[in-house]
Amino acid sequence: MEGPAQHALDALHEPTARAVAERLLRGAAEVTTAPDNPSGGCLIVQGALVAGGQGAVAREELAARRRAGEDRLRERFERAEAEGELPAGTDAGDLARYIAMVSYGISVQAAGGAGREELHRVVDIALNAWPRHATGAPAP
Repeated sequence: MEGPAQHALDALHEPTARAVAERLLRGAAEVTTAPDNPSGGCLIVQGALVAGGQGAVAREELAARRRAGEDRLRERFERAEAEGELPAGTDAGDLARYIAMVSYGISVQAAGGAGREELHRVVDIALNAWPRHATGAPAP
């Protein structure tokens, strides 16, 4: 988190919840396709996918790290809802889980050879699903 995935922590300081999500997802697309990332993908995601039966401790640690990331997102989105930025009734936990799952999917796709531009198009689609206020306008 203090290395290639620093964008995930930095994203939490963006001025709007949507900007948080965008920076997290675009950062995932960038870091997982970086030329200096020899295997592509993300250690927290990829490590959990390849750990066998003897890797239970490692799998649990990686799962705890993913949960902690989701918790940070949920807290940020709860704050956005309380401040009126997100529509009332937005489930901050589900929104955080959605953004996290797209981020993890970006990692899996990058490890499978998906290109940066392809992944950014997926981010565009994910952001089009952002919650809208009752007026139909997207939340900022």
